[in-house]
Amino acid sequence: MTVVRYVARKTIGWLVLIVVATNATFFLATWFLDPRSNYRDLRPVRTDEQIAHALEPYGLSPRWSVVHRWWYWLDGVVLRFDWGHSPTGVPVDSEIPQRVLVSGQLILLGTVASVVIGVALGVYTAGRQYGPVDRVSQALSIVLFNIPTAVSALALVLCAIWLNQRAGSTVLHVAGADTAGVDGTWATVLDRANHLVLPTLNLTLLGYAGWHLTQRALLLDTLNADFVRTARATGLTRAQAIRRHALRACLIPTATSVAFSIPAVFTGAIITETVFGWEGMGRYFTETIGQNNVDGVVAVAAFGAVATAAGAILSDVATVALDPRVRAS
Repeated sequence: MTVVRYVARKTIGWLVLIVVATNATFFLATWFLDPRSNYRDLRPVRTDEQIAHALEPYGLSPRWSVVHRWWYWLDGVVLRFDWGHSPTGVPVDSEIPQRVLVSGQLILLGTVASVVIGVALGVYTAGRQYGPVDRVSQALSIVLFNIPTAVSALALVLCAIWLNQRAGSTVLHVAGADTAGVDGTWATVLDRANHLVLPTLNLTLLGYAGWHLTQRALLLDTLNADFVRTARATGLTRAQAIRRHALRACLIPTATSVAFSIPAVFTGAIITETVFGWEGMGRYFTETIGQNNVDGVVAVAAFGAVATAAGAILSDVATVALDPRVRAS
C-alpha cells in the first residue's frame, strides 16, 4: 500500500504539471503560429475577412482574443475531450491515436532491442575489459554512435534496394508501415513485420551503442566498490559478484534513462519516420509546425507531457524495485 500511495502522490503532482505545461504551450503556439498562412496562397485570393470567417468554426479566428481562443479550446478538451482542428478543418482527434499506434510499433521494438543488446553487451565486455571482444565492440559502438540518423537510414534503404534487385522481388519493404490491398490476419501481420525490419534495425543500431558504452562504464566503476569487494571476499566468483551485486546497482541509472528516453523517442524519431515513410508522431509534430496547426502542436505537447510523466513514474518504480535502500526508506 505504501508503494501505491507513493505512485498516487507522484501521479497527482505530474497531472498538475501536465495541465500547466499544456496550457502554457497553447499560449506560446498561439503567439508564434499563424493559421492564416494556410489560406493566403490559395486561389482565388482570400481577403482577411474571408480567412477569419473560415477559421472561426475551429476557434482560430484572428478576430478573437487569445483568452477567447484559449477558453474555446479548453471548453472542448474538458467537456468533450475534443483537441480541436487544424486550420483546414482536420480533427486532431482523428490524427493522434493512429499516429501514436504507428510510432508505438516502431519505438517499442527499437527501444527494447537496443536496450537489451546494449546492456547485455556492456555487461559482457565490462567483465572482459581490454580483451579482443571489448576492444572491437567498443570501437564499433563508438563509430555507430557518431553516425547521423539520416546517413544510417539511407544506407539501409540502399542495401534493401540492392537486395530486392538481386532477388528479383521485394524481400524488404523500404517505405510505409503497410502495403495497400493486403487481406487476411496472417498476411497483414507478416506484411507489417516486414515493413518494421528496416526502421527498427536503424533505431537499434544507433540506440544500442549508447546503452553499451554507458552500461560498460557504470559497471566498471561499480566493480571496485566496497560492497562488491566484500561479496568477492565471501567466496563469490567475479561473475557471481557482478550478476548478484554490481549489475543490480548499476542498472538503476540505466532504468531511469530508459524510462525518460521513451517519451523523447516517441516524438523525436522524425528522421527515421521521414526516410522510411512512417506517419508517426515525429512526422506529425513537424507537420503541425509547418502548417501553423496550433491545436495539433498543443496535442503533441500534451502527449509528450503525459509520456514524460509515465516515464518518470516508471523510473521511480524501477528505482524502488532495484534499490533496497529506497524500499526501506
